[in-house]
Amino acid sequence: MAKRIVIALGGNALGNNLAEQMIAVKHTAKAIADLVEEGHEIILSHGNGPQVGMINLAMGEVHKSNPDTSVIPMSVCVAMSQGYIGYDLQNAVREELLNRGIQKSVVTLITQVEVDEKDPAFLHPTKPIGRFMTKEEADLLVKKGYNVMEDAGRGYRRVIASPKPIRIVEMETVKALADAGQVVIASGGGGIPVIAHGNHLSGVGAVIDKDFASCEMAKAVNADCLIILTAVEKVAVNFGKSNEKWLDTLSVAEAEKYIAENQFAPGSMLPKVEAAANFARSKEGRYTIITLLEKAKAGIRGETGTRIKL
Repeated sequence: MAKRIVIALGGNALGNNLAEQMIAVKHTAKAIADLVEEGHEIILSHGNGPQVGMINLAMGEVHKSNPDTSVIPMSVCVAMSQGYIGYDLQNAVREELLNRGIQKSVVTLITQVEVDEKDPAFLHPTKPIGRFMTKEEADLLVKKGYNVMEDAGRGYRRVIASPKPIRIVEMETVKALADAGQVVIASGGGGIPVIAHGNHLSGVGAVIDKDFASCEMAKAVNADCLIILTAVEKVAVNFGKSNEKWLDTLSVAEAEKYIAENQFAPGSMLPKVEAAANFARSKEGRYTIITLLEKAKAGIRGETGTRIKL
């Protein structure tokens, strides 16, 4: 049975530079095309952690070498990352669909997401951006005034504020495009974070977690399923320990219990499980799958991945 599916693709799965990204999107496009070929409606979101950090660093270097240029705020860097990633992603998906004889438009929408300026996340930066660093490299950044944290045993990364999404500003456009049968790429990098002042939207220095933004988008488009793609095939509890357990299914109540037990790493698996449970509890019959990109098709069929439902 055909479903409306929102897919959240991790930014780390898109490589660390343009050459890697162009290879990665071809791999991604095959998995997306597999689902389209089965008749599913696809709305795609993506992370931008490595990419937005690279863009922010590059823009900072431009300003340092030429002080007459403007300082580029993080909200603009997120917008740049949406175009930078979306351009390659939509072309790769379009090409793969055409190779299979599927005539379907693919579009990237520059998307703003409203946040609360009083969100406590602004006082406690947790969102990793940029490349992985050694301890020595991280210490140098700390001395320059940046916030840095260790990221799930993979190295150190810069962290910035990650407020919760309130609403997706261009949601009606996302719905219209999806209803028209197009493959839509939206809320890239969690969306451009903005604060509403009357009718005016002001960008803010933050990166919204793409899993939370994808959850809100999935609810708003009345999706049947949210697929959160990550670096592991299933969710695990007691990860890395002798009693490690990989989960095929997870109820919302069980997810909440494991979250309370601190089973999931902040900035890594934690937001994925939180977003998954949020979507699953939002309406009877909705569910979330957490799995690998290449296992998305099998996950929809119930053959693998962790399925989160009420």
